[in-house]
Amino acid sequence: MSKTSRRDFIKAGTAAGLLVSATKVSANQYVLDTNQEPAKVSPNDKIRFATIGLGIQGTGDTRNAVATGLAEFVAVADIYDGRRERAQEVYGKQIFTTRDYREILARKDIDALIVATPDHWHSQICIDALKAGKHIYCEKPMVQKLPDGHKVIKAEKEAGKVFQVGSQRVSSIIYAKAKELLASGAIGELNLVDIWLNRRTAQGAWQYSIPPDATPERIDWDRFLGSAPKVPFEPVRLFRWRNYQAYGTGIGGDLFIHLFSGLHLMTGSNGPTRVVGSGGLRYWKDGRDVPDILMGICDYGKTANSSGFNVSLRVNFVDGSLDPYGGEDSGYRLVGNEGVISLSGRGVALSRRKQPKEPGFTIDSFPKAMQDQFMKEYRAKYPTPDPSMRQLTDEFYAPPAGYSDSLDHFRNFFTAIRSGNKVIEDATFGVRAAGPALLTNQSFYENRIMNWDPEAMKITDETGK
Repeated sequence: MSKTSRRDFIKAGTAAGLLVSATKVSANQYVLDTNQEPAKVSPNDKIRFATIGLGIQGTGDTRNAVATGLAEFVAVADIYDGRRERAQEVYGKQIFTTRDYREILARKDIDALIVATPDHWHSQICIDALKAGKHIYCEKPMVQKLPDGHKVIKAEKEAGKVFQVGSQRVSSIIYAKAKELLASGAIGELNLVDIWLNRRTAQGAWQYSIPPDATPERIDWDRFLGSAPKVPFEPVRLFRWRNYQAYGTGIGGDLFIHLFSGLHLMTGSNGPTRVVGSGGLRYWKDGRDVPDILMGICDYGKTANSSGFNVSLRVNFVDGSLDPYGGEDSGYRLVGNEGVISLSGRGVALSRRKQPKEPGFTIDSFPKAMQDQFMKEYRAKYPTPDPSMRQLTDEFYAPPAGYSDSLDHFRNFFTAIRSGNKVIEDATFGVRAAGPALLTNQSFYENRIMNWDPEAMKITDETGK
């Protein structure tokens, strides 16, 4: 990238709030600044929201939404009676509950929704809710099937409501700092990105608990199935729905989506042009029909701060290198021609290694006379050893203790509703993240390369049609 275009990019990024302040704590150590204290808002000014789907993710989302101090939880729709009962145990008997989400859409006193249902319900509920005039926080992936993405984008534009996809990394100060470093040219031009997420626990592999009262009387089975194929009552399909293609999107839609969302935020890219997926079901053979190991390789075209780069992703639910009680290990390595940016939950590490001006030499196999002649000519061109060959720069930026990107994501959502401003992860961003994630699945299942137009957000053939 030229100096002029890089300067313009940095200027534009700063104007958009790109810079993240940090406090220096030692020579090369910094703590990123943030404030996650609950907002001081009067009860009458709080945004009233409902949660549709109060499972594991919906419960966490509801908790974070309330913790912002900007919103009040007033209603829940869920097809399992026990979850609605639990909502009233935690938040009070005044919480309105229903099996049918359409009852919530009909209420004029509800401003916003959290949609945290199984993936196959996302697009229909979001479209219905937008038509009903609700602001929406939709869990990732935004859609289970790519063609539905354009329908949601259309509904979002027609409704004029705030729509945010729930992949919280786009609101993280860690990712914002990495974006800033990358845009500043800290590692030169980006050429390669390695991304990984590893797990070993049963819970991490979606073997979630099934309640003893999971009976047809306590569960609206037909409503859960919705557009999915009709099958006899089998509660494992509800409580472990991520394991089934009929209701979820496997590793691609559930976890690759986070990796792509963070990548697109940091790089400013709209997505790859080619995707290849590989993987298999290696260990968790519990009736699921999705792989427990998935890998992806993607080609990305030119962006504002790179001439194009390649991406490798992998998720492994059977990683024996992890402490079985240690949760998960996830990270990025953004490799440039002058350094590396590494990300993890701990923070952002920057390692800079300037490309030397002199190429060095390999002359041991030359005759002595040729070595002498070579070195004479070499030192005439490079009189003194290049100090940049030894120049090293390392910095580390950590979030404050207890930092939650999910809390920031909900804060951004509710702030946008109050201010009328746009969010980063709108429906278009959501489709561009879901695209390569779902195409990795499709490539794996169909054993073929998937070509993608990230601007038009559609699958193409090799000619680009």
